[in-house]
Amino acid sequence: MESAQTHVIQRNISRHAALRLATAALDEAERLGIHVNAAVVDRHGTLMAFLRMPEASLFSSQTAMDKAYSAASARMPTSQWTDALAPYPPLVQHNILQRPRLVVFGGGFPVEVDGEVIGAIGVSGGSVEEDEQCAEAGLAALRA
Repeated sequence: MESAQTHVIQRNISRHAALRLATAALDEAERLGIHVNAAVVDRHGTLMAFLRMPEASLFSSQTAMDKAYSAASARMPTSQWTDALAPYPPLVQHNILQRPRLVVFGGGFPVEVDGEVIGAIGVSGGSVEEDEQCAEAGLAALRA
């Protein structure tokens, strides 16, 4: 009796889509008159695209990458971490918030196709609200 092979196909964000996301995020930042960094990672959190406005904070470069990494890893927007951790005070007490690369405030969003996370975008340099608006503009450009 032959054993059945199971084939699992996992989609991943393309370099073209990653650049489109990051470019649209920076275009929105320019429209808002702010200076940001935008990072796009694949489904595993590996950097696929990074764009930086010349006036954007160098410190926020890594934050943008970490927001994207956090969104891809958790498969949820970074802004949802506070609510997700609320029922588990011991996790917070034991310093889950100090894990490397974990960002628990807005600006990171997973990129989904048909309910499957294929990557994520992270934007940093403006306020949390501005970062989210720029990241959402990137997502909208990908859907268009």
